[in-house]
Amino acid sequence: MDGVADGDGIRVGSATGRWVILATVLGSSMAMLDSTVVNVALPRIGRDLGTDLAALQWTVNAYMLTLAGLILLGGALGDRFGRRRVFVVGIVWFAVASLCCGLAPNAAVLVGARALQGMGGALLTPGSLALIQASFHEDDRARAVGLWSGLGGVGSAIGPFVGGWLVDGPGWRWVFLLNLPLAAICAPVALRHVPESRDPAAHGRFDVRGAVFAALALALVTYALIEIPAQGASAVVVGAVVAGVLLGAAFVRLERRLADPMVPPSIFSSRQFTAVNVVTFCVYAALGGFFFLSAIQLQVVAGYSALGAGTALLPTTVLMLLFSASAGDLGRRIGPRIPLTVGPLLAATGMLLMLRVGPAASYVRDVLPAVLVLGTGMVILVAPLTASVLAAVDTARAGLASGINNAAARAAGLLAVAALPLLAGMGPEAYRDAGEFASTFRRAMPMCAGLLVAGSVIAWWTVRAPLTPEPRPACATHCGVSAPPLEPERGSRHT
Repeated sequence: MDGVADGDGIRVGSATGRWVILATVLGSSMAMLDSTVVNVALPRIGRDLGTDLAALQWTVNAYMLTLAGLILLGGALGDRFGRRRVFVVGIVWFAVASLCCGLAPNAAVLVGARALQGMGGALLTPGSLALIQASFHEDDRARAVGLWSGLGGVGSAIGPFVGGWLVDGPGWRWVFLLNLPLAAICAPVALRHVPESRDPAAHGRFDVRGAVFAALALALVTYALIEIPAQGASAVVVGAVVAGVLLGAAFVRLERRLADPMVPPSIFSSRQFTAVNVVTFCVYAALGGFFFLSAIQLQVVAGYSALGAGTALLPTTVLMLLFSASAGDLGRRIGPRIPLTVGPLLAATGMLLMLRVGPAASYVRDVLPAVLVLGTGMVILVAPLTASVLAAVDTARAGLASGINNAAARAAGLLAVAALPLLAGMGPEAYRDAGEFASTFRRAMPMCAGLLVAGSVIAWWTVRAPLTPEPRPACATHCGVSAPPLEPERGSRHT
């Protein structure tokens, strides 16, 4: 490593340690907030730009698409060229893309800028936790990660509130422009105070083709799912599906042939690792669809303001922030099988309780019970889910396993946002009509709950191995909820 001697490192209590925590928290919070607060702004974006539901789906999915497709490559770039360097490049890239989002004159420009944001996020997201792991003294790393998680959790808790306030106040564009002052603080702090580090074992060629194949496959399938309501089974839509499937197959074939692939097929030889990633896909598809649709339901149907809708879902984040550590301890004592079975069932119950939310819904009577039950389920399942992923592979592959799990979760949310409106029968203008959106929302929530039930059943039948005695800390900053709590720690390659 450059700048941090082996066996040495920064102490958390030092001035430099505090600066490192500040830079990494600000960087990861930028990417995390844009995965969460944008949902609250969607109805206002649609109204101001005159867009249909498909454009709102792409506003969410363009970001998720490039982030999910490139996050493993971003980690590898940090390992090779320097984690601080790639982290700072990601911060600047993300800020410029945020400016383009804030100034977007139409939906097409906004969607393109969101895709650029995702690329920046793929550069900075893996680096935040990797910098902590590389910079701090071995005795202080657990405390540093805990501070990073806790402060990020606070940011997650206030994010929807701030987003709603901005949408109702100066306007939705400030949801994106807010990233500029954060970047203006974060980049100089990182350059001045964060030591550079690399992985001396990083070698070989980057799997750029694999990243491109994966991203294009996701993009084409997502395009088809979003466009079917408007175009039907047109030649373009069918062609997109076929091309997406072929590219997906080409990605799998490529990963099997490369000596140093982005996603080594051998890692899936662990039955538990494969099973837990399937559970992750089910859980985060359900959560991604839920938070996308619920933010619109609360505003369009229940009549909440953007601030009210953002605040209404806040208890899920608060519960995660307060009790994730306790849930992790419980998972270590009793093993992951029961938490991964019970947690999704509770979360599914919370989603079904959201069916009570209609016109003039009472927050205390209708919304709060649903989000409390959902949040309790999330508390129970998230920490054991992450720990199970890491326990299923050798320690040397922990960063790779976490990165694959992270990408799976983001891809699940991406596909859910694309597919749920189609499956629920939402028309292109559904979000403008309270009656139509309410009826389709009532069809979509049982689908989300069904995904969680499927995840619960898979966990009950497949998860067996106990958790390791000291799994890495789970971060509460994912609560928005588009990614599992642990980001790739040492990039995407064999670490």
